[in-house]
Amino acid sequence: MNKKIYLETHGCTFNKADTNIMTKILDEKGYIIVDNLKDADVIILNTCYVKLPTEQKMITQIRKIKENYPDKKLIIGGCMVEVDDVRLNKFAHDNCWIGPHKVDKVDEVVQKALNDEIVHEYGKTNLIKAGANTKTTDSLIHILQICEGCNGVCTFCCTRRARGHLVSYPIQNIVDEAQQAISNGAKELQVTAQDTACYGFDTGESFPELLRKLANLDGEYRIRVGMMHPKSLRENLDEIIEVFKQNPKIYNFIHLPIQTGSEKVLSEMNRLHTIDEYKYMLNKFKTEIPDLTFATDIIVGYPTETEEDFQETLELLDEIKPDIIHISKYMHRPTATSNTLKEIDHITMKDRSHRVNQMKDKVMYENNEKYVSKTYNVLILAKGSSGGYVGYTDAYKNVIIPEDVKLGTFHNVKIVKPNRTYLLSELIE
Repeated sequence: MNKKIYLETHGCTFNKADTNIMTKILDEKGYIIVDNLKDADVIILNTCYVKLPTEQKMITQIRKIKENYPDKKLIIGGCMVEVDDVRLNKFAHDNCWIGPHKVDKVDEVVQKALNDEIVHEYGKTNLIKAGANTKTTDSLIHILQICEGCNGVCTFCCTRRARGHLVSYPIQNIVDEAQQAISNGAKELQVTAQDTACYGFDTGESFPELLRKLANLDGEYRIRVGMMHPKSLRENLDEIIEVFKQNPKIYNFIHLPIQTGSEKVLSEMNRLHTIDEYKYMLNKFKTEIPDLTFATDIIVGYPTETEEDFQETLELLDEIKPDIIHISKYMHRPTATSNTLKEIDHITMKDRSHRVNQMKDKVMYENNEKYVSKTYNVLILAKGSSGGYVGYTDAYKNVIIPEDVKLGTFHNVKIVKPNRTYLLSELIE
């Protein structure tokens, strides 16, 4: 009788792609993939470890599975395995582990777990994942991993410990995977990495060239470019903008984290660019592509952040007016170099978090007001959690369509009402 496997994924898009690779391998080996852990013989928990609340959630989930399902085999995967193996060993030494660089060995780890063997399979490799994540579900979205690791040295980050140095995958492998995904029904390619803009810095291949080839495949689809580190974007800014302009299949969307509006704190975070450089790159994108949606990230309460520094962050957000703002409260992370600094007190952190969220609500709502009464062509990708359907404009604006439409199709809509995180529309065709 074939054994049943349940895979549970936490964290980023890259992690989800790692799970897809493991799912494909196990499916090809004859295992039955199930949607409920109660039905499984083996549970694979693909962990995230980027923030303290997530860390606590992972530990709680591991303990809950071990306590409630002692008869099932638990395999722990993901970033926790690489970032904090010492802590993991304290309460999960009797479980099998599989690190993000060893996902190709998932069949071996599952076999050993079923044989009551304990194996901790982790450590850095130069594994090429492009081509391994072929589309195995009916999802309209395909995650396209283009490289792993980064060249960053940000003081607050533990992901570098988990993902390692930059390993760019060959362009042809990526393009072949993308074409297969489109042929199998994918309508959106999510180009994903810890820093997409540093793609090829280690191999000599070109990120703009990769985007060009991805945007010229057969089929009707869109491409969402994932997070770009400003210091990496700076190296190919003009060419990347030109690729966006010339290829309508690429969403007019960028994710460009700034983290802080303080020049001093930005330097202390070791981000390796300036506020002026960031604004120059963003303004050039907006000038060349007026219909641009952009997301940014903010860290509130970095240990050296003063009230003046924080005010500069609020002022910057009000100036650049991001369409999407991801906010995190600073917390020490294992292996991060900022761990030696004294954290800001809880009351100050809570107050600043509240104020930056107020600014976020204001800016994002004001941005969405300008879309009312305008018409757009949207790609329908999902059913709405509260009814209707979810679609995206060519600038990756999130649109809710109340009418009944078919997934994977394009429709013209008129925006009738703004919301902070989405636009409500009506079908006009």
